[in-house]
Amino acid sequence: MRENSFRRIIQNFIINMENIQNTLTPDACGPLTEPCVFLRIGKVCADFYESPRAVETNRFEHYPMYDCGEADESSPITSVKETRVGTRIVYSVYPIIEEEPWTDEELDRIDVLLKMLFVFNGRSRLMMANYRLTFYDPDMGVYNLKFFFKSIAELIGKREITQYTAMYINLKHFSAVNLQLGRKNGNTVMKGFIMRIAELAGEDGIVARIGGDNFAVLCRQDKTEDIMDALSGTAVTYDENTGDRILISAYAGVYVIDGEIPVHTPEHIMDRMSIALAAAKARTQHDYAFFNAEMLEKNKHQLMISSLFPIALEKEEFLVYYQPKVSTDTYRIVGAEALCRWNHEGRLVSPAEFIPILERGMDICKLDFYMLDHVCRDIRRWLDEGKNAVKVSVNLSRRHLSDMDLLRHIVEIIDRNEVPHDYIEIELTETTTDVEFKDLRRVLSGLQETGISTSVDDFGVGYSSLTLIKDLPWDVLKIDRSLLPEEGSSDRKKESLLKYVIGMSSDIGLECVAEGVETKEQEQLLKTTSCSIIQGFYFDRPLPVTEFETRLDNYDYKKD
Repeated sequence: MRENSFRRIIQNFIINMENIQNTLTPDACGPLTEPCVFLRIGKVCADFYESPRAVETNRFEHYPMYDCGEADESSPITSVKETRVGTRIVYSVYPIIEEEPWTDEELDRIDVLLKMLFVFNGRSRLMMANYRLTFYDPDMGVYNLKFFFKSIAELIGKREITQYTAMYINLKHFSAVNLQLGRKNGNTVMKGFIMRIAELAGEDGIVARIGGDNFAVLCRQDKTEDIMDALSGTAVTYDENTGDRILISAYAGVYVIDGEIPVHTPEHIMDRMSIALAAAKARTQHDYAFFNAEMLEKNKHQLMISSLFPIALEKEEFLVYYQPKVSTDTYRIVGAEALCRWNHEGRLVSPAEFIPILERGMDICKLDFYMLDHVCRDIRRWLDEGKNAVKVSVNLSRRHLSDMDLLRHIVEIIDRNEVPHDYIEIELTETTTDVEFKDLRRVLSGLQETGISTSVDDFGVGYSSLTLIKDLPWDVLKIDRSLLPEEGSSDRKKESLLKYVIGMSSDIGLECVAEGVETKEQEQLLKTTSCSIIQGFYFDRPLPVTEFETRLDNYDYKKD
């Protein structure tokens, strides 16, 4: 009779355990109650060892599974169960106080119960491991993008999504943090920072790693301000022994989810976060941006430009315009800068409309090579027609610096058009990281060896460093208009700085070109400070190739 009762109890136990997701928790207490009462068990707990190494070092996770409150803690029996991969569970089973010792039959039945429990516990651990692999980032201890999308879909289904704010965050300059502290400390810093954000997001919030130093945050709208404050700058300790800390901040694209879209989807929300992040990175005053409808229209425009670009390039819709560089001694053209214009369906599209969009990806590199090729074609024709051909500078985006074959690509284009190297000048802007600086040095040294001139463009914009011109083999320094005094103003600080930059350039053997010159006062100041080459509207705007060619024939810019 008791045998039939035990069989029925085990069958019920199996049925009830099937409904429990994690059987290594007190949730298993319910199914365990009936067999434990039947077998006079007062308490069951398990110690889980995740690996053979954990067994060696005695590192385990303790799981209480059943406790009737009357267990005799002094005389447990233990049972060790191991898997083929070396994980181990040690079960401890305690009798009830002042009960008779277990009989051999009861001990056999307890062993059967533990074997059944081991099967369920093993399955539970496997399911938990699979869940972690599916939905967690193993390095940061936060969720991944799949879980982020899943959670958004669930909130949409519950019609609760409009109570939340979604953020796309990108840690600022984190490659420099890794270089400064090392990758191990860098990971510690990243995890510390993102754990702080997860703490602020609260139990209802979600932080997910998208990849690299990019994360997605979903939080109740009343948590938004606190998280934004943390993103603006949070000190993170990376060495517990010394207490050394570093300040970490992030760009943030913020979408306060509203009811404007009839049916939200995870993709809609992710798109709006991404659009806002791109806007945040483009700003100079703030490192964050809140999504609005205007951004969506701008994004549609950007997508249109990106889709039109390959066709426009194939149809050669991009035109080379030349802005003359004029000598203040002879007032004749001594060079030019090649500037891009887009003739699309009869309308001349301003570079401001498409260059920043192309610079977001590698399309800008294709356009740069296109421009270099068309400039070389024009120079070759001028030489063949006996015109007074001059050196032309061509801009290259910093995007090119990651191309290990950049020098070969440049030389191939120039040589294919049979243009002497001294007719080409490559313009590059200052760099912002040590990695870019090293790449820039490699490219400039290679160009110098091939006889192709180089110029540092827009010197004076941003955080120009003297190291930039001291340690790199430039030929030309282009002074940005921001260093020029404005018309009618007497800015002695600017004038002194301008004279210093020009004098320094001359002393170290750099040719100096001032761009953005618009007034006679600026021209005269530059002339008196020995800057002999000027570029700007004062002499000429960027010209179509046919108009520029007429200027090459001894055109005199002398002005009264």
